[in-house]
Amino acid sequence: MLPNSERIYHDPLHGAIALNPSDPTEALLIRLIDTPACQRLRRIRQLGPASVTFHGAESSRFTHSLGVMAIARRAFDRICKAYPQLHPYRPVVLCAALLHDLGHGPFSHTAEEIFSCHHELWTERVLQESEAVRQLLDAFDPHLLEQILQVYQKKHPVPLVWQLVSSQLDCDRLDYLMRDSYFTGASYGKIDLDRILMALGYDPVSQQLVVARKGMAAVEHYLIVRYFMYAQVYNHPKNIAATWILEQAFNRARSLLQQSELWADDTVTAWLSQDCDRLSLQDYLTADDYVFAYHLQRWQQHPDPVLAEMSRRFVDRDLFKCLDVTHLNEAQRATLLSKTHHWLTQAGFNAGYYSGIRISFSRGYTLYQKGIKIQTPSRLEEISDLSPLVQTLTQPYERAWLIYPREIEQALQVIQTNLC
Repeated sequence: MLPNSERIYHDPLHGAIALNPSDPTEALLIRLIDTPACQRLRRIRQLGPASVTFHGAESSRFTHSLGVMAIARRAFDRICKAYPQLHPYRPVVLCAALLHDLGHGPFSHTAEEIFSCHHELWTERVLQESEAVRQLLDAFDPHLLEQILQVYQKKHPVPLVWQLVSSQLDCDRLDYLMRDSYFTGASYGKIDLDRILMALGYDPVSQQLVVARKGMAAVEHYLIVRYFMYAQVYNHPKNIAATWILEQAFNRARSLLQQSELWADDTVTAWLSQDCDRLSLQDYLTADDYVFAYHLQRWQQHPDPVLAEMSRRFVDRDLFKCLDVTHLNEAQRATLLSKTHHWLTQAGFNAGYYSGIRISFSRGYTLYQKGIKIQTPSRLEEISDLSPLVQTLTQPYERAWLIYPREIEQALQVIQTNLC
């Protein structure tokens, strides 16, 4: 890169994201983006296996991370014009926004379901253990890493600093709602980003992020958008079925590895045989969607029929069906699952791998991390106290699904009719 030349990333949502190397903070961002840990995010899909449902959902954690940083810069720089005393926190906010997803494993959140790992823990480990990242942060400011960790742990002494990155109204959620809507083709995720950013402010007394009363309608709309994206996109039954198949494939692979009947490279062997949160940094960062997809391709030819079938089904998008059983009580669900397993066994399937109950959750709006505060002429008020619309969004929403192969669909219809 030529001296003082801008680094520009052309983003489908935010246009040209330009970083100026003559600005010390933005020069640091450029160097961080170029580290292997950050570039690895190009090889991890933002929505995990959701592309089997929404064929356009192939954007990466890398593009999302750049988007979060871009929104955080817009939000912080605008607030900072009114409150210049906040300027020293600019490196913390922008670096925390850029690096917040460094710890995601293959297939994003799906890896956490399959391997019981925690991407937040791994983000902190990468920051502390990755030599390339750590050296850049320490060289810029010996205290920068500590402050970034305070952001992720919601312990930074200025709440606004961490609220811009992780709260009920943060730059992470603003970007992923817009980005996931765009790439899935779902219209539910269209929010008024400009209006929201213009409404964001700072309360110097409590030092927290606030929203001007004039921006409340845009925030209400944002919360509705979030509700519908969870209901219609993130918890789509085909996503649940794809995740089930992935989970069963890796569960079977783990069992075969214990019996010394599985080929896997050193990375996948480590993931299958160790506590995911205790892996070495190398074993964790070497894993990405490409590595795991390659193994699924190979395992299609494995002599074990369950592993071969699960791998083939995922690769070929031959998904299981999902039956909504939310209306059934727990006893009825257990009876339905038992009968389903019986039919599968009679048909020659290994029932435990081919059917199960999965629950999808939408938590709704909560007072998580101070909620959303509206700035009224007299005081700060919680948005759910002011808005009847938001009040309706505070109720959690749960759905239950029976997963099964289409081969027993007719028998299942008879069983369900007898239960109802």
